[in-house]
Amino acid sequence: MSLIDELKKGNIPPSVKIVAEEEGVSVEELAESIIKGHAVILSNKLHKNIKPVGVGKNLRTKVNTNIGTSMDFPHIKFELEKLKLAIKYKTDTVMDLSTGGNIDLIRKEIIKNSTVPVGSVPIYQAALYGLSKWGNMVSLTVDDIFHVIELHAKDGIDFITVHAGLTLKGVERLKKQGRLTSIVSRGGAFMVGWMIHNEKENPLYENFDRLLEIAKEYDLTLSLGDGLRPGSIADSTDWAQIDELLVLGELVKRAREAGVQAIVEGPGHIPINEISMNIKLQKKICDNAPFYVLGPLVTDIGAGYDHITAAIGGAIASAEGADFLCYVTPTEHIGLPDLEDVKEGLIAFRIAAHAGDIAKGIKGAKELDRRMSEARFNLDWAEQERLSLDPEKFREVRMKRGSKSKACSMCSDLCAMKLISEFLEEGNVQYLL
Repeated sequence: MSLIDELKKGNIPPSVKIVAEEEGVSVEELAESIIKGHAVILSNKLHKNIKPVGVGKNLRTKVNTNIGTSMDFPHIKFELEKLKLAIKYKTDTVMDLSTGGNIDLIRKEIIKNSTVPVGSVPIYQAALYGLSKWGNMVSLTVDDIFHVIELHAKDGIDFITVHAGLTLKGVERLKKQGRLTSIVSRGGAFMVGWMIHNEKENPLYENFDRLLEIAKEYDLTLSLGDGLRPGSIADSTDWAQIDELLVLGELVKRAREAGVQAIVEGPGHIPINEISMNIKLQKKICDNAPFYVLGPLVTDIGAGYDHITAAIGGAIASAEGADFLCYVTPTEHIGLPDLEDVKEGLIAFRIAAHAGDIAKGIKGAKELDRRMSEARFNLDWAEQERLSLDPEKFREVRMKRGSKSKACSMCSDLCAMKLISEFLEEGNVQYLL
C-alpha cells in the first residue's frame, strides 16, 4: 500500500509525522497536501537508514546534490567522499548519476551510506547495458528498461527521473521546428534515439501503467523528467518545452489516480524575465505538483561560475513557487565536479533556496535571518559562526583576517555597529568631534 493509500484510509505513517514536525506544519495539513499531490515525501520503503524529506506546498524549498561517476572518472571512493561532504553541508537529497564503473555497486554503496533520500536516472544504466551487450543504446527491449527501473527500486532508491513525457509526436515536431541546442538531457537523448531507431512510441509513456505499478509497490516517487528542457537561452520557453510539459500534466493526473507520488522537473536555461511565467505555467498545467527545477541558469556565458548563474535563477524560481532545486556546480558544462565544486554548488543553492523561502513566507525562514542580524549587531562572533551556512569558512576567515578590535578587520574600531552601541549606551559622541 502506498503512502497516498494509507493517508486516504486515515492512517498516518511515521514519515508524515516526522516531516510535519521538521517543517513546523500540522500533520493534517501535510496529509491533505500529499493526498492532493501538492506535496510528496521522498522515502522508499526499503531505504531504512534515512530521514524522510518532504517536498511541496508550504514546505521549505529543498536542494538536491548530484553525484556519480563518469566514464572518464569511474572511482566509487571519490563519489562516496562527495556524498559525505554533501551531507555535512546539509543537502536535502542526493542523486546518483553514475555512468562509469560498477554501476550497481556504486548505487548500493551510496544508498547504504546516505542518510538523506537518494534519486537516480535508471535509463542511464539501461543505456550502458545496451552498449555492453549490443554496442549501441537503441537495441534495448522494453523489458530491459523496466528491469533496470525495478532494480533501482529494489535497492532502495527513493525517487527516479523518468523521461516519460517525450513522445513520437513531440520528436517529429522538434525535427521540423529546430533548436539551437536541440536536446541537452542525456536521458532525453537516449529515449529519442530509441524511438527513432525502433520507430516506436516512448516505452515509458506507452507503458506508464507498468511504471506506476513498480512505483506503488516500493513507494517510489516519480520525478517526471524534462527531456526537452532548454539548454540555451535561445531555446527557452519554446514549443518543444511546453508541449512536453502538457504531456507531463497528463501523467501527473494518472499518477495521482494510481496513488503514486509524482514531482515534475523543469528548465533548464531560462532568462530572468521568463522564470515567473514558467513556474506559474507548470503549476497550472500540472495542478500544483511539486516543481523540481534544474537551476535554472539565467545566462549561457557563466562557464566556471555556473553555480552563480543557476543560483540566481534558483532563488527567483523558489520565490515564485518552485519546491525543489537541483544544484549546479562551477564546472557545469566543463567537467566532472571535484569536492570543492560540490561544496560551492551546494552552498550557493542553499542560499538560493533560503532566499526563496523568505519571499514565500515559509515558517521560520525570516527568524534565522533575524537571529543572525542580532548576532551581528551584538558582535557575537560565536553565534554568527553557528548560524552561518559554512561555519568552517567563517572561522577560517576570522582567523586569517582577524582584528585587534572587537569588530572585524573590515572596519575595526570604525565599525558602525560598535560605534552606535557605544553612543547609545554612554551618550558618548566624542568620536564625532
